[in-house]
Amino acid sequence: MRHGTRIACTAALLLTLTTTPATTASATADTTHVDGRLPSGATYMMDVPTTWNGTVLLFSHGYTSGPANPAQDAPDDATKTLLLQQGYALIGSSYASTGWAVTDAVPDQLATLDAFTTRFGQASRTLAWGRSYGGLVTTEIAERHPDRIDGSLSLCGLVQGGVANWNNTLDPAFALKTLLGSDVPLVNLPSQQAATDAANTLTAKVDAAQSTPEGRARIALAAALHNIPVWNAPTQTRPTTNDWDAQQANQYDAVKGLLKIAAFNRRQEAEVRAGGNMSWNTGVDYTRLLGRSSVRKEVTALYKKAGLSLTKDLAALIRAPRITADPSAVAWMSSTSSFTGKLAKPQLSVHTIGDPLVPVQTESALHRAVSAAGSAPLLRQAYVDNAGHCTFSPAEQLAALHTLEDRLTTGSWQGTDPASLNARATAADPTTPTRYVSYRPTPYLRPYDLAHPADRR
Repeated sequence: MRHGTRIACTAALLLTLTTTPATTASATADTTHVDGRLPSGATYMMDVPTTWNGTVLLFSHGYTSGPANPAQDAPDDATKTLLLQQGYALIGSSYASTGWAVTDAVPDQLATLDAFTTRFGQASRTLAWGRSYGGLVTTEIAERHPDRIDGSLSLCGLVQGGVANWNNTLDPAFALKTLLGSDVPLVNLPSQQAATDAANTLTAKVDAAQSTPEGRARIALAAALHNIPVWNAPTQTRPTTNDWDAQQANQYDAVKGLLKIAAFNRRQEAEVRAGGNMSWNTGVDYTRLLGRSSVRKEVTALYKKAGLSLTKDLAALIRAPRITADPSAVAWMSSTSSFTGKLAKPQLSVHTIGDPLVPVQTESALHRAVSAAGSAPLLRQAYVDNAGHCTFSPAEQLAALHTLEDRLTTGSWQGTDPASLNARATAADPTTPTRYVSYRPTPYLRPYDLAHPADRR
């Protein structure tokens, strides 16, 4: 069912909520907890403190592969406890389906908000927030339904949009297939089993390549085309500036993770929704992309150390058969999951600098779209000095929410610099880390948004 149809159906079906026995409630001395089910089949949960401060936080969770698909109303238990102690009402749905479920997620989140209002009354302030894929859902709500919220917060979000995400996921897999010698299909995957088989085959090639200097250089080149950072997991030692071997070793794990998580299985699920392949590399200049990558110096150094010609490998990428997209699939992904950059309400977007799955450069893509659409004054972006995907502390998340609230209260952005954010984080929760830093990400290598007509081809 398409997005507009789901919205219309949701509005009508919500009328049945008060007569359908779809909710259960429990209460402690401090909080009322409600579990329910929407007409779409999605479940929802709500936690409302007795001393509700009038603000409701609509939380959009990240990508779920299934089969389990629980509702979530906060990013983690520690942050949830702190927010309830401060009087916030927390709500969120499961979405009616798993996977790339934006056409379910947006209407289900809005339906959850309606169900909350029916039960608890109109909030004085509504903030949409979400992590990872939930950051994409949150930004969709912010752009397409600004009348339903007062502001939005994206944490480690896919704020580059769907088409850009899948193009950028294609490039490292294409480089590995070409340079390591594999015949695995990269797109038009017929089943999840076929996707798993392709992922396992290419991962085995990567494992074998890691044992040679030439292979390590080529893995680094693939990592560079996705802007995979050289420090990308909290368990890793942070390498020094010129420790190319340690940097590549860290990227090796992340490259395998990308293959196992997004490049095949999640792509196959998204292709089913889109009705075909929604990404391409026709006309892509990989020499130019490498020149703009955040880790290009590491690649050059490793190729030199291996005695391998980077020029020849880039030429091999140029000569390799390219992948074309299905125009109807691109149109579906663009219409459902790409951004116009038009904000009507303030948005704060926060990212860790060492994110391997949704690289920090996605923030450059968001800024590009919002600036082209003339909405830049409504956007602020902040960066946390940590490795990993969505590895924020409760203190850092509360600081971001409070900063967004200040913007709504005062009418202007205040205290978005690292020192102010860290001070606010420490005040919110002195027991967990505060690591906001000044940072400017390099460009997103394959941007695509609806604010730039040239992107659409």
